[in-house]
Amino acid sequence: MRLAVIVPCYNEEAAIADVVRGFQRHLPEAPIYVYDNNSTDKTQEVARAAGAIVRREPLRGKGNVLRRMFADVEADAYILVDGDATYDPTIARAMVELLQSENLDMVVAARDAVDAKAAYRSGHQLGNRVLTGAVAWLFGDRFDDMLSGYRVFSRRFVRSFPALATGFETETELTVHALTLRMPIAEVRAPYFDRPAGSVSKLKTYRDGVRILVTIGNLLRRERPVLFFGTLGGVLALLAVILSVPLFKTYMETGLVPRFPTAILAAAMMILAVLLMTVGLILENVAIARREAKRLAYLQYESPGETARRDGVSGQAAA
Repeated sequence: MRLAVIVPCYNEEAAIADVVRGFQRHLPEAPIYVYDNNSTDKTQEVARAAGAIVRREPLRGKGNVLRRMFADVEADAYILVDGDATYDPTIARAMVELLQSENLDMVVAARDAVDAKAAYRSGHQLGNRVLTGAVAWLFGDRFDDMLSGYRVFSRRFVRSFPALATGFETETELTVHALTLRMPIAEVRAPYFDRPAGSVSKLKTYRDGVRILVTIGNLLRRERPVLFFGTLGGVLALLAVILSVPLFKTYMETGLVPRFPTAILAAAMMILAVLLMTVGLILENVAIARREAKRLAYLQYESPGETARRDGVSGQAAA
């Protein structure tokens, strides 16, 4: 199988050489592509000197870099890893072999921090658990660490992934893509290290946390519109009923409706609730059509196990 290590990075002069050398040591047959995201330090020079193939994506944001990498790089399996030297390259071979042997489309390295206080900034672990739990509740409980930046993908995953995110919310989009298409996936435990001296996290705790929450909401609206719009419509319908109950009791007792503005508000809310539910039903058909299109794109490529088997048969025949 053709392997490719793809590394998005921004201002990682202090760490990128360790990342490149680590994966060269444990996956020597895989070219390492470092995509520099407009760094202002010597990331490009250091990565190139370490032996990486260096390319540049000027649009800032991890999602923009990921979209460019998936479009440019040709491989049968892709190893995505951050350029901050916090992930363990020694397990890369095992992750690729698991992808092949089990015919999977994504293997995620769930992080076990060697030193949690050093590896995680304040609030990051809690935020990760909350966001992972939200995705599990809405789309399916198949991951313990949704925001891990260390993953292995099959070619068919990459070629069916639309890559619409721009920033750190791209991990959420990757996860939901696998869950909505019900792809075969796995998660393995992996050590997670603190950054080397001179390397600083680019993640903004509150800003990026809010962006991830907004992304989850947008993905819910796009992928499960009946649930999204049905919930909004149900809340409005419930409020309309609560407002109308006293009016109905007064009408039954006196034959009068003394609070016309409340009656008009309740009626308007009920109409809006019905409209929202109708919109959800219509958009559900659109979402199904989009999933079918992504599924067809996914099925155009063979599975990792089939690629490995074919390559093995071809090698035996050539020998």
